[in-house]
Amino acid sequence: MFGPRDTRVRGWFLLDSYLPTFFLTGAYLLSIWLGNKFMKNRPPFSLRPHLIVYNLGITLLSFYMLIELILATWEGGYNLQCQNLHSAGEADIRVAKVLWWYYFSKVIEFMDTIFFVLRKKSSQITFLHVYHHASMFNIWWCVLNWIPCGQSFFGPTLNSFIHVLMYSYYGLSVIPSMRKYLWWKKYLTQAQLIQFLLTIVHTLSAAVKPCGFPFGCLMFQSSYMATLVILFINFYIKTYRKAPSRTAVKEPPVTTEIKNGFHKDYFAAANGLQNNKKAQ
Repeated sequence: MFGPRDTRVRGWFLLDSYLPTFFLTGAYLLSIWLGNKFMKNRPPFSLRPHLIVYNLGITLLSFYMLIELILATWEGGYNLQCQNLHSAGEADIRVAKVLWWYYFSKVIEFMDTIFFVLRKKSSQITFLHVYHHASMFNIWWCVLNWIPCGQSFFGPTLNSFIHVLMYSYYGLSVIPSMRKYLWWKKYLTQAQLIQFLLTIVHTLSAAVKPCGFPFGCLMFQSSYMATLVILFINFYIKTYRKAPSRTAVKEPPVTTEIKNGFHKDYFAAANGLQNNKKAQ
């Protein structure tokens, strides 16, 4: 469906063979199962300093990717509606290098789930959380091998911006004195949904007015993003469109807990930093 691989990324770390990506994903899934069994009869870890360092690191990496993608696409004169894979010369290589870091960041973000496990937040390891983390790492291996630049730049640019905000929030939420300033949770939720929708619109715009970007890749990317939109809207409706009953207020079920206007299933796409003061 995708055609031959892009020779410009040949020899790049982890890209020549799919096996490392496959086995790292398998190790991630296995660590969830084994980790929960290991932690079953043990107290949760606090991990506050580790979480501060981790979130700061992801924030800085996301900020680097955001700025570098903006500069690289500006240098290459990228067309926002549709950008092919070869017309921008060295700027395409610059974009591909940033997107490799984006791909590699997805394996780093496996630590989101590991922190859930070690802090005994197993209720937050939802289908949405695991599906998002495992699938993104594998899909971006494909992107880097076949479509490492061009139209592929848009989603990571938006996502890097969102991650700067999200991981900044997670890092600040670990510091008790900063929590009173974290009033903007619900706006992160709205920004995430807008990100998904804009990425789908941008992807399909290249199908409406083609520029040589592989059509099969556009359809694959749009279909995958649609699954994220469906899952996210499902959570959004449960969170903001259904008034909780008195019973739900007194004894909120773990799948619909709401704190300060933000649903914990959403944070299951991140690293488990909310609502567990005892663990800290």
